[in-house]
Amino acid sequence: MRVHVVSDVHGNTSGLARAGDGADALICLGDLVLFLDYADHSRGIFPDLFGVENADRIVELRTARRFDEARDLGSRLWSGVDRDAAIETAVRSQYAELFAAFPTPTYATYGNVDVPPLWHEYARPGTTVLDGERVEIGGRVFGFVGGGLRTPMRTPYEVSDEEYAAKIEALGDVDVLCTHIPPEVPELVYDTVARRFERGSRALLAAILRIRPKYALFGHVHQPLSRRVRVGRTECVNVGHFASTSRPWVMEW
Repeated sequence: MRVHVVSDVHGNTSGLARAGDGADALICLGDLVLFLDYADHSRGIFPDLFGVENADRIVELRTARRFDEARDLGSRLWSGVDRDAAIETAVRSQYAELFAAFPTPTYATYGNVDVPPLWHEYARPGTTVLDGERVEIGGRVFGFVGGGLRTPMRTPYEVSDEEYAAKIEALGDVDVLCTHIPPEVPELVYDTVARRFERGSRALLAAILRIRPKYALFGHVHQPLSRRVRVGRTECVNVGHFASTSRPWVMEW
């Protein structure tokens, strides 16, 4: 059995269309939407609406963790614009292309920048969307938990620690834990380029220690201090920033 795993696609439709080549199944751990490319500020929903100069400025503020100023800038830019309608139109356009690129079968869960209510409109036969749910693939049980925890960034699919923990608890025992965010392990949550700790889940770490799955797979942190850390008997693997690499992580058994 050969399974390819991707995360943080962020608009990389061409790479996604090839991600399942040679695999029996594809797993996607979310963040399909490209709102703003921190490496190329000309790409994404935000610069399309407000221009590259404003994108440069908001990246500068967020990188400096000046979130109040970033929100103030955003408020001024969005003034007079129907924010929800503009974002939904742009997200729908991206989802139409991205979901069409998924191979069959694909098993997917949401990232923190995704818009879950839209997924079932675009998921075609052969794409299974899972969140707080499990599925058997090639004789192994995979559990999926989507989204992220609440942060000052206020991305679309952030949930409370309690709700996130409840989704993990609902999985029961699994062979492979598939999430968008990592467990709360310093080496896995620190981004070496952004130079900050992202939010990981303590409930996920506790589940790894309790359930002892063979793998815990995730993304979210684009340039982690460590991509792979063993916690007990579990290999915790950041499957990579697919938007920049176009390379899936490969699991075989």
